[in-house]
Order: sequence, then structure tokens, then C-alpha cells
Amino acid sequence: MEPGAEPGPELGAVLEAVEGSGGGGGAEAVERVLAWYNEENRATFRFDPADEDKRKKLCEGILNILEKDTKTSCQVACLEALRILSRDKKVLVPVTTKRNMQILMKLAKLDTVEDPLERVSEFPVIVEALKCLCNIIFNSSVAQKLSLELNLAAMLCNLLQKCKDRQLVDDIKCFDLRLLFLLSLLHTDIRAQLRQELQGVQVLTQALESSLSVRWTEEYKAAEDRDRPPLSLQETDCAIEALKALFNVTLDSWNVHSKNESHQFRYMAAILRHCLLTTGPTEEKTEELHSNAINLLSNVPVSCLDVLINPSSQEETDIKYNGMNMGAIQILLDFMEKRIDKGSSYREGLTPVLSLLTECCRTHRNIRKFIKAQVLPPLRDVSNRPEVGTTVRNKLVRLMTHVDLGVKQIAAEFLFVLCKERVDSLLKYTGYGNAAGLLAARGLLAGGRGDHWYSDDEDTDTEEYKSAKPNINLITGHLEEPMPNPMDEMTEEQKEYEAMKLVNMFDKLSRDELIKPMGVRPDGTMAPLEEAVSQYHTSKQESSDSD
Repeated sequence: MEPGAEPGPELGAVLEAVEGSGGGGGAEAVERVLAWYNEENRATFRFDPADEDKRKKLCEGILNILEKDTKTSCQVACLEALRILSRDKKVLVPVTTKRNMQILMKLAKLDTVEDPLERVSEFPVIVEALKCLCNIIFNSSVAQKLSLELNLAAMLCNLLQKCKDRQLVDDIKCFDLRLLFLLSLLHTDIRAQLRQELQGVQVLTQALESSLSVRWTEEYKAAEDRDRPPLSLQETDCAIEALKALFNVTLDSWNVHSKNESHQFRYMAAILRHCLLTTGPTEEKTEELHSNAINLLSNVPVSCLDVLINPSSQEETDIKYNGMNMGAIQILLDFMEKRIDKGSSYREGLTPVLSLLTECCRTHRNIRKFIKAQVLPPLRDVSNRPEVGTTVRNKLVRLMTHVDLGVKQIAAEFLFVLCKERVDSLLKYTGYGNAAGLLAARGLLAGGRGDHWYSDDEDTDTEEYKSAKPNINLITGHLEEPMPNPMDEMTEEQKEYEAMKLVNMFDKLSRDELIKPMGVRPDGTMAPLEEAVSQYHTSKQESSDSD
């Protein structure tokens, strides 16, 4: 038996007690034996294959008990056991029937539209039933299909509305949101139903607002209480589940057509700004909260993201730029640097925040100028290579040559946008060697600028940079000490010999196809040398003819 697997012999006694629960005192016996079973297997996630049939029968026996009216403590014990058993996909065949799903939905109070959540004694049953449904739906495609047939998403939205004004239902709310997240993740039809029929964006946004206890001072501006304590663990978990569900429901939301949709996303962005300025009970939970907020902000149409930088009031002491409150943008920058410093999982952990900042900078001038002042301040010391050092610029330039193509592309794009997509400005901060990949991909090896329009305000070079500029190595991007020319001491015959030696080496590498000589086409893209030269002469001839 594998370490962590449940012990076999005791399972038979549990099954016997559950299947024989019809006699007098059966409920107490079942509750007692299941309480023991639950305690023993609380941390069990791997099960003995030899006992698979017994576990299937135990699931059926538990559901038979749950179908009857029995006392609350027995229901809780049964549901806890079913939750543990449902961690194993192989025992879910007898569980995933319409009848059994409806039993669990009834216990979770999902079948009652009008009844309010008033009986506090029932709350543990509701929570455990929701936990069971989470496990079952996560592990069973049959259960996912049944969820659509049974209209589970609509019932969950209704239960969520009942939780809105109650203080004792955070656990119910949290697992309701988790179940909505799973359904919207695993079933595209349910995701579409939530978005189009059930007003899922509005319902989930209200749940997020409630979890964060947002107080409004203006239409898209939440009150900032610096003395407010961190969120509790329960509040943080609820907010995270709401963020994850909203992320699924708002996928492909870049095209906003109606005024109402625009309002909904601006309202959401204002809540997400408040979320970024909020802390959780621990540093890890705060990072998880902010990470999910950033993921969701990536789905918000970029035209609605100006809400992140509300005008700053006189009494505010937060970071300001051009009269705008940049507190949320500073949080995003700090988060980005923290993820870079982790040094791992860049694709999952870093690219979302880099993509978000890139789009913000491309569209909103004040955000771009504020970020550029911190990431690419005016150059003074150019004695070190751009990738060497501990500044944010150094860290981002290092990412421009990362082995992960997606990571290096978004890092290079971010810096390019900060430079208003001007090649000469980018090369000043990164050097040609680091920027070559981006320039080749964008067809800008010959210089120029990108397609996006930016304001005409010019960068101002420092006196230190101006004086050093003539001696900066354009490839490495830094000031190099003058090197002695090795050819100064050579005779003409030696120079000719070394030149022919180099030609022969290149010729051999080219014939063996280890390298391929490349050139730059007139449009700035790379091509084999013969093709590039041919196109250059053709372009030059056409230009001459037109003159």
C-alpha cells in the first residue's frame, strides 16, 4: 500500500454500518463511524485500488441516507465522507446521476428560489454539499453535462444573491463562487449562459464588491481608508474565487459595443483598483489576490482602464503624476518587479502583468510617462551594459534574451512601447544586441518606428549621456574603454593573410550550412543575403526610374 493511502480493513466496517443504517439507532451509529472515517482520511488523496468497489458502494449508501430526512449532524458527517470519497475519479460513476446530483443540490439549498437563508444550523450542511459538488464536477465530465441540464449555474447565482446581505454566510458564498468558477472553466456553454442569460458579470462583480467591502465616494472611485485592517482569510478567499469566476466569464471582452457594457467594465475596473490597494492577512494571500486582479484586468477593455488613475484629491498623500493618483499603477510595477525577482514561472507569473502594463502604456499617456520615469529614467551612467545591474531596466533588458519566446517578446514590447515605439530610443536603453530579436520580428532592423501613434513630446538626454554618446558601443549599449587595434602592428602581408583566413572560414561555414549570410530588405526585415541585395537593387532602380 502506498504511503498516504487509506487503510483497507476498516472500510468494510464503515460500509456495513452505512448499509445497515435502517434499524433503530442507525443514524447515531452511522454518524459515529463516519466521524471516525473522516478524521482518519482527512488528508487522504490516494486510495487503494483494491477497495474501489467498496468505496463505490459506500458512496451509494451515503446518498441513500442523505435522501431521507435525518438530523443535521448526521448529514454533515455523510457529506464530509462523500467529499473525501469524491477525490477519487474512479468511484464517481454511481454518484453522477441526475437523482444524486439533485439530492446534493437540495442539501445546498439550490432548489429553493424564494426561501431566505435563515436557519444558521443548516449552514454547515449547505457548505459541505457545495464542497461535494465542487469535487464531483471537477472530477467528472458527466457531472459537468448534468450541471447544464439541471440549470445549476442559475441556481448558484440565485444563492449568491441570498448571501449578499448576510454576515454569517461567507463560507457558503466562497464555495458557491468556487463552483461557478469550475463550471465556467470546464463547460463553455455554461460560461456563455452566465455571460448572456444570467447577468453573470453583474452578479459576480457585486459579489466581489461585497467581499472587499467597497465604499464609493464618486461614480468610479472607491474610498481609500489607510487605517483599514487587512482582509480576513475568509474575505480574501471569497474575493479570489469571485475574481477567478469573473476572469472566465469575461474572456473575449475586448470589443465593448454598448454604453451599458462600458459602464459595467469601468465599474469593475474601479473595484479592481480598490482590490490592488487592499492587503490580505498574509503576504502570500495578498500576492494571490493581486495576481488574480491583474489577470481579470487583462480582460477589461483597455479604453476602460483610465479608471485606474483617478484624479488625486488635495488630502491624498499617495503617489501622484500630473495630478493623477498613481497608487494602483505603482502596485502593478512593484508586483512586476517581484515576479521578475522570483526567477521562475515567468510565463504564468510575469507575462500577465507585463501585458497589462504594455497595453496601459500604449493607450494612456499619463500611465506611460509615469512608468517610463521609473523604468527608463534619463541615462547618466553608461559605463555598464544595459543588462548588468539591479534596476528594473536592467532586469527587463535581461529578459529580452530569455529562452522563453513569449517572455522575451513581451518584455521587449513593453520597453519598446515605453520608448514610444521609436527604434533609436529603444537602442539607447537596451543596445542593438538585446533589441535585435524584436526589431527583426517587427521589420525595423533598418530603423524607424512602430505603427502606433504617440504624443510628440521629446525625451531630453542628460549632459552625461551626450558627452559619452560618441564612444558608446551601439551593439552592447555601453561605454567601452578604447581597445588597441591588433592590426596596427601587422604588415600588409599579415593583414592580407588574416583577411583571407577569415574569408575561408566563413566560406566553409556557409557551404556546410552551419551559418547563412543574411541581409536586411528595404522593408527592414531579414532575408538571405542574395535575396536582400537583389531586392535592394530593384528598389533603388524603381526609385531612380520614378525620379
